[in-house]
Amino acid sequence: MLSQYNGLPVYVVNSTFTGNLCSNGGGTSSIGVSWTMINSLFTNNEAIGIGANPAQSGTPGGGNGGAIYLDGNEMTLTVLDTRIENNHAREGGGAIFFVSNNRTGDLVIADSVLTNNPKPNAMRGGNRLS
Repeated sequence: MLSQYNGLPVYVVNSTFTGNLCSNGGGTSSIGVSWTMINSLFTNNEAIGIGANPAQSGTPGGGNGGAIYLDGNEMTLTVLDTRIENNHAREGGGAIFFVSNNRTGDLVIADSVLTNNPKPNAMRGGNRLS
């Protein structure tokens, strides 16, 4: 778990996230936190939850964002010179799940490669990239 100081963004630079499992966000996950990913690699991570968010009846929920999961308000995800490949989500966003509940967030992807990040279910709403 990562705490923020004075609401400052988290910077991930020259880092590798591989082979991780989590209910949401196999590589990284947060609510209401801004992130900048620079020159990093996300590969073979998996969001293993079932039932999405909010959880469907009879499920524990989760399964969004094979590599990266961000949810909340007034946050930004910036992905620069980063490779996101071979990640998997059971619900939404095989590569990235990003939703800004009050539509104040920004998602910026530049000079990056997103490839082979499957999600088996049809999109149910929200902003998702695969």
